[in-house]
Amino acid sequence: MWTFIQDQILGMKWLSVLIGKLLTTLGLDTTGRLGGSIQFFIYDVIKIAVLLCALIFIISYIQSHFPPERAKKILGRFHGIGANVMAALLGTVTPFCSCSSIPLFIGFTSAGLSIGVTFSFLISSPMVDLGSLVLLMSIFGAKVAIVYVVLGLVIAVAGGTLIEKLHFENQVEEFIRNARQIDVPQEELTVKDRLQYAAEQVVETFKKVFPYILVGVGIGAVIHNWIPEDLIVRFLGNGNPFGVIIATIAGVPMYADIFGCIPIAEALLIKGAKLGVVLSFMMGVTTLSLPSMIMLKKAIKPKLLGVFIAICTLGIIVVGYFFNAIQYLII
Repeated sequence: MWTFIQDQILGMKWLSVLIGKLLTTLGLDTTGRLGGSIQFFIYDVIKIAVLLCALIFIISYIQSHFPPERAKKILGRFHGIGANVMAALLGTVTPFCSCSSIPLFIGFTSAGLSIGVTFSFLISSPMVDLGSLVLLMSIFGAKVAIVYVVLGLVIAVAGGTLIEKLHFENQVEEFIRNARQIDVPQEELTVKDRLQYAAEQVVETFKKVFPYILVGVGIGAVIHNWIPEDLIVRFLGNGNPFGVIIATIAGVPMYADIFGCIPIAEALLIKGAKLGVVLSFMMGVTTLSLPSMIMLKKAIKPKLLGVFIAICTLGIIVVGYFFNAIQYLII
């Protein structure tokens, strides 16, 4: 039953077969490079778009129960590592990319939450969310998805705790530390209001994300059908012990979210790249993208930004090598 759910509902393998038959009927050879690329592109775009809309709707409905004011109150009740854990968990039901998470991070900091707690949230939010869990299940399986999310939360909690211990409060820009927010009573939403909010979020987020899906799937189609397998294996397979580091660094200049990264990761894995390599690439793109670092630089000073990047980079690399080591157990 679980295999059916993973392959036919989450993975939509039936859709790939259907598209293949339609393209064959139109005279395209789906076993060739061009036909295979077209099949990969159409299948992945439709699959990710459908999953994206369903996930955004569900997650947005959940988010409607946790507006910023309520989230701050929840986090304010916890102290020590418990607060870091709650912040990391809260990050799983918040925006899909790091650029969207930064305004919330600034708001939490201005509200007086400790720096370690806010950084646990900032690391977790783009790296691990409910969307990534479902999408990873659809491609890599449940074991990989669950381990990925757990290790992402570990990085978030450990990173926030370490930053807390370093006492970098003075590394947050003064205009944020001195900001004073007024708590405005939150109007209680009805079920109808929440459903409407979720539907609006689907439209708004889809418009922002869909171009990156097209780019990501396009890159994935090229990798899947045009780049020689031995080339991928040579640079990102068993033969290169630095594959994880290369993939992590390569992901930094890109700007995408989990939905744009997954088709690229899928194509790399099929071509022979190690699991830890493709997951490190995904983490690097979603957590350390150059645009989000530029935005974050407006809120924190260079020293803290450097520590944040170092912690995330080291954590991603460690996770990558860990996945490489256990790949034979979970795939």
